[in-house]
Amino acid sequence: MKALLSTRPGTPDTLVLGELPEPSVGPGEVRVAVRACGVNYPDLLIIQDLYQFKPPRPFAPGAEVAGVVDAVGEGVGNVRVGDRVLLGPVRNGMAEKAAGLARSCWKIPDAMPFDEAAALLMTYGTSHHALKDRARIRPGETLLVLGAAGGVGLAAVELGKAMGARVVAAASSEAKIALACRHGADAGVQYPAGSLDKAAARALTDRFKEACGANGAQVIYDGVGGDYTEAALRAIGWEGRHLVVGFTAGIPKLALNLPLLKGCQIIGVFWGEFTNRHPSQHAENVAALMALYLEGRIKPAITERFPLARGAEAIARLGSRDARGKLVVTIE
Repeated sequence: MKALLSTRPGTPDTLVLGELPEPSVGPGEVRVAVRACGVNYPDLLIIQDLYQFKPPRPFAPGAEVAGVVDAVGEGVGNVRVGDRVLLGPVRNGMAEKAAGLARSCWKIPDAMPFDEAAALLMTYGTSHHALKDRARIRPGETLLVLGAAGGVGLAAVELGKAMGARVVAAASSEAKIALACRHGADAGVQYPAGSLDKAAARALTDRFKEACGANGAQVIYDGVGGDYTEAALRAIGWEGRHLVVGFTAGIPKLALNLPLLKGCQIIGVFWGEFTNRHPSQHAENVAALMALYLEGRIKPAITERFPLARGAEAIARLGSRDARGKLVVTIE
């Protein structure tokens, strides 16, 4: 089968279109004829051997797919051949077929296109787990979202609104803030791209404080890191919760007097490990996301689609931090 392959560690330009053996299915597994594969930041890391999991080469990036079940293993009862599904987390997603555990396979509504299904699980799953399970966000609280126009950030904006929060979207351009506002953000803060000196960081903190109001942000959703983390943390409210989601701008270093002075919590969000340790709770969360989608309260913002042969371009676009919303690789 055709697949977009990583044959050596490197940037997206090292990926090549090639072939992998068609995956077999064992007990408790399913195989899906892939129609679309979501592009996520870990795809950029895993091809450079910078992710916590390092698969043997050659492998295809891509951890969430949507398509049609074409084989099931022994003991599988939740889906059958011919079902329209999303599957994730999964390995070798940017390929014509992908196999994974049946417990990670979910039927999708007839009204959900394959590309939107492939853009749902990792971004909305991560943000839903972060806001619901880790922050326990409450209606009326102020949520500050860094990187609010990216995949997980935009999902956090929509989910924050669905959970009754007041949402402040922070991003690096007016166009990105406008996108977040179209998806429900109540206010926006533009921050400069690149590293921040002390004066720029203080100025950004002041803008965050102004946008969040006198009580600060009760929850900060931080998928960016770098110099932006401390600038945001200085705007957190008393006993606020700062969610550590990702590091597209680098891993920050924090002075621990800040959590002390704010009485706040810094909370790690590792959605993948959560799904392994708490499968029943994860299943409930996926069902909740499907309900929100059918109610029209969330909808993946797919801004670009790439054929499999151009999948490397999609990953490179994500790495450049120019991407808005969700990018999807389609397989015909």
